[in-house]
Amino acid sequence: MPDPTETETALSVREVTEFVCRSIDAAREVSEPFFHLEFERVFPDEAYARMLAAMPAPSDYRAMSGRTKSAQMDGRPTRVKTDLFPEFICHLPAEKQAIWNVVGRVLCSPALKAVFRKKLASPLERRFGPGFARTGMYPMPILTRDISGYSIPPHTDTHWKGITVQLYLPPDESVTHIGTIFNERRPDGSFVKHTQMNFAPNTGYAFAVGADTWHSVETVGPEVKTRDSILLTYFVDAGPLLFLRNRGRRLGNMIRNEWRQRGR
Repeated sequence: MPDPTETETALSVREVTEFVCRSIDAAREVSEPFFHLEFERVFPDEAYARMLAAMPAPSDYRAMSGRTKSAQMDGRPTRVKTDLFPEFICHLPAEKQAIWNVVGRVLCSPALKAVFRKKLASPLERRFGPGFARTGMYPMPILTRDISGYSIPPHTDTHWKGITVQLYLPPDESVTHIGTIFNERRPDGSFVKHTQMNFAPNTGYAFAVGADTWHSVETVGPEVKTRDSILLTYFVDAGPLLFLRNRGRRLGNMIRNEWRQRGR
């Protein structure tokens, strides 16, 4: 006989996955300044409320690397993250593990990947060709937290990435002005703000990474306590080298996190 807790969790994962897939499938399709999707009510209301109530403690996050590793004058990173893979979630308190385990499994589900492929078929085909559906995509979901001072200039994301998804997690609509900006690049190389997402509860966006997908975040002001969101990146997973790179990156992150946990 299956363990009741496991059955309950499995049902929750299935139900939340179905809900999120329907939300993504119903996304608004916007063609300017580049093709992207805009979401509303991504997660079921109960799941979203539980996510907000189970936010990790500051010590559960670690600094981001790469172009996002901006820091305040006192050296504190302005963007931190925690991965939503089982090997990271297991270090959270038990009462927080339940909801984030469900969320992580939903975000890594083949069903959700299939919906994103379908909704972003046109730009994916432009980049990868008619066989784009056979191009491997490896999901890496992370929970991010930005604080006052965070910013990132217009950029298009690296060629390692196939699809970029950001899901906003504010508790209310008090800081809608800090959403991601979609930029348009002028012939002289300068950028103008074309569209700005509202940083509203349970909303988000997605796009297939391309040469024109310029986006940015203006400096987060002191009125913002935290700018919480989920970044779900589908890394291109075609061929043995990329296959090994993606899993090696995950393994390396896990090893560094385990070492960090031992030192706490």
